[in-house]
Amino acid sequence: MAEDDIYTNDGTVDFHKNPAVKRETGNWKACRFVLGNECCERLAYYGMSTNLVNYLQKRLNQGNVTASNNVTNWSGTCYITPLIGAFLADAYLGRYWTIASFSIIYVIGMTLLTLSASVNGLRPSCDKDVCHPTVSQTAVCFVALYLIALGTGGIKPCVSSFGADQFDETDETERKKKSSFFNMFYFSINVGALIASSVLVYIQMNVGWGWGLGIPAVAMAIAVVFFFLGTRLYRLQRPGGSPLTRIFQVLVASIRKAHVQVPEDKSLLYETADKESNIKGSRQLEHTEKFRFLDKAAVEIETDHVKDLPNPWRLCTVTQVEELKSIIRLLPVWASGIVFATVYSQMSTMFVLQGNTMDQHIGSHFKIPSASLSLFDTVSVLFWALLYDQKIIPCARKFTGHEQGFTQLQRMGIGLVISIVAMIVAGVLEVIRLDYVRRNNYYDLEYIPMSIFWQVPQYFLVGCAEVFTFIGQLEFFYDQAPDAMRSMSSALSLTTVSLGNYLSTLLVTIVTKVTTMHGKLGWIPDNLNRGHLDYFYWLLAILSLLNFIVYLWIAKWYTYKKTIGKPL
Repeated sequence: MAEDDIYTNDGTVDFHKNPAVKRETGNWKACRFVLGNECCERLAYYGMSTNLVNYLQKRLNQGNVTASNNVTNWSGTCYITPLIGAFLADAYLGRYWTIASFSIIYVIGMTLLTLSASVNGLRPSCDKDVCHPTVSQTAVCFVALYLIALGTGGIKPCVSSFGADQFDETDETERKKKSSFFNMFYFSINVGALIASSVLVYIQMNVGWGWGLGIPAVAMAIAVVFFFLGTRLYRLQRPGGSPLTRIFQVLVASIRKAHVQVPEDKSLLYETADKESNIKGSRQLEHTEKFRFLDKAAVEIETDHVKDLPNPWRLCTVTQVEELKSIIRLLPVWASGIVFATVYSQMSTMFVLQGNTMDQHIGSHFKIPSASLSLFDTVSVLFWALLYDQKIIPCARKFTGHEQGFTQLQRMGIGLVISIVAMIVAGVLEVIRLDYVRRNNYYDLEYIPMSIFWQVPQYFLVGCAEVFTFIGQLEFFYDQAPDAMRSMSSALSLTTVSLGNYLSTLLVTIVTKVTTMHGKLGWIPDNLNRGHLDYFYWLLAILSLLNFIVYLWIAKWYTYKKTIGKPL
C-alpha cells in the first residue's frame, strides 16, 4: 500500500504528533465526539441566552431598550472574542488545546451565573413581580456573562474548523464528506437549541431561574467530557506561527519595495522549491492577479538576504503574499453578513418583546413563554438542513452542474433574500397587531387576545435563511482561508454576528433617540402597543435589500483560491 493511502496528505497529525493514519483517525468516527460536544455546548449557550432578555427585565428590573441593548452587546462580545481564541489556535496552541482550555473558563462562567440566580445574597430580592437588584448583584451577573463570552471565544472559531480537519481534502471521498459535515454541524447546534428554547425556557419561566440556568451549566460540563473522549481519534493541524506576523511582513516588505517593478513572468517571484510551503500545515497557493502591489514583497533583490538567508521583513514567498490576498478578498463577503446577523439577532430581542404582547396560552392552562417560539426557528433549521443535503443539492446539481448544487456564494445569496422576506413578514404581522390594538382600544392590556403563534412564519423564515447563509458562510470561510489561518477565518465569519448585534444596538439606540424627541413615545416604548415596532422592521428590511444588491456585485468580483502540492 502506498504511503499516500496510509497517511493523510493535508499535514494533520495524531494526538502524539505522529502523521495521522487514515484508517485509525478522523472521518465520522472522530466527528461523533465533535458533534456531541457542539450539541451540548449549544444547549448550554442557548439555554442561557434565548431567554436572557426576560431575565434582565424580570430579575434585574431593566426596561425594553436597556435589556435589549444589554443582550445584543453581550451577544456581540460572544462573537468578537473568537478573534482571541482563533489567534491562539492558529499561532501557538492548535485547535485542540484552545478548545480544551477555554472550555474551563466557559464552565466557570456558567457556574457563577447559576449561583447568581439561586444563592441568597447573590440573587436579587423580589416582591411579587418586582425585583430589587443591588449594584453588586448586577455586577456578579455581568461578570458571569462576560466570562461565558470569553470562554465561548475559544470554542466558536475552532470547533467547526476542528471537525472539518477530520476530513482530508486531498482525498476526493473525504472531501465530499466534509461538505456534509458542515450541514450536520449546524444540525447538531440546533438540536441543542431546540431543547434549550423549549424545555429550558419553560423551566426558567415556570420552575425557577436557578434550575433554568443550572441545567445549561451541567450541559456545558458534559460537552467538555464529550470532547476529551474522542482524543485518540482526532486529527490535529499543527499551528503555523502567528498569522498576524506573516501579514505584517508582507505589508512591510511591499511598502519597502514600492519602487520595485513586478516582473511580467510571475514564475520569477520568490517561492520555496518542491511545491511545499514554508508555513507549517499550509500548502502553496497559486499566484493571483488582484492586489498586484503586494506582489512586490515577493520580488527578490540583492538586499533581501542576510548571511544567505532571506530576511522575512524584506522578502516573502508567493504563498505568504497570497495568504494576505485571500483575507482581503474575504473581507467584502464578510461585511455583507453583518446586516443578515442584525436580522438574526432580532429573534432574541424584538421578536421576544413582540411575543410578550400577544396571547401565549395553549388551551386554558398551558402558557408558552415568548422566548420558546425560537424553537420554530430551530425546527426550521433542522428541516432545511436535512432537506438541503438529501433533496436540494441533488436537484440543484442537475441544473448547475456544480458538485454541491450551488456555489458557496450562491447559497449565501439565497439566504440573504429569504432574510428580507422574514423582515417583511414580521413587519406585516406588527401592522396587523397594532391595527387590532387600535380597533379594540387594547393599548394598556398586558397581552392582547391574538395568538403568539402568528409569529411562527417569521421564525421559520429566519431558520431557512440560516441554513443557506450561516452554513454556507461556515463552509466558505473554512474553504477559502489559507490552511494555516482557518481558525482566524472562522473567527472572522463569526464577527459578522458580533457586529450584527452591535449594529442592532446602534440602530435601536438611534431610533429611540430620534423617535422620542419632543416628548414622543417613540417606535419602541416599554408599552409596544403604543409604539411602532413595525417601522423598525421596515428599516431592517430596507437595509437587507440594499445589502443584497451590494452582495451581488461582491460575489461577481470574488475569485476562489487555488492550492498547489502538500503542506510541510
